[in-house]
Amino acid sequence: MTTVGEILQKERIDKGIALLDIEKQIKVREKYLRAIEENNWDFFSSKIYITGILKNYSRLLGLDEKKVLAFFRRDYEKKDEVKFKRKVSQQYLTPETRQVLKRGFIILFLFFILYFGYQLKLYFAPPRLTILSPKTTSFFREDRIKIIGKTEKDAMVVIAGERVYQNKDGIFEYNFPLHDGKNKLSIELTGANGKKAKAEKIFIRRSK
Repeated sequence: MTTVGEILQKERIDKGIALLDIEKQIKVREKYLRAIEENNWDFFSSKIYITGILKNYSRLLGLDEKKVLAFFRRDYEKKDEVKFKRKVSQQYLTPETRQVLKRGFIILFLFFILYFGYQLKLYFAPPRLTILSPKTTSFFREDRIKIIGKTEKDAMVVIAGERVYQNKDGIFEYNFPLHDGKNKLSIELTGANGKKAKAEKIFIRRSK
């Protein structure tokens, strides 16, 4: 039975496109694309994240994204299918027990809705950036400073047109040259969902 990963991989190979080229086009790291083609769903933390990649990937290859997602749902649901061999008959439950179970299901349902909403918000939000170092913005006769920042580990970081790679914790480093006066640092971020963010910071170098 053909899987969604096999469909994408075959179409990509038939078109003569390398995974690295796909990464550049849809801004998704090569390792995640390879996991998609290998149907390695355990590699991802969220089903929503997978569907977002599949949509962009299938569009780039000229495939019908609805059909691709239908294949994915079939494969994914088969993986997560849980069968209950026994069901507790309500005739053995007291009214008090049924009330407790009912309240428990309501709480669980509300928790699921809140969690799903939070995940959806994260998916559509642009990547966040935190500058860890330096803490100061004013320097005396320094030719360059080391910028240490943190963002999502799946985001693409570009500084002064140069791609900067972060570690597994999302932390990246960049040596920023300084000249006398004001120096503007611009950091461009692109999340795995394609959302972009830009941050700017001014550093001042004093010669006296």
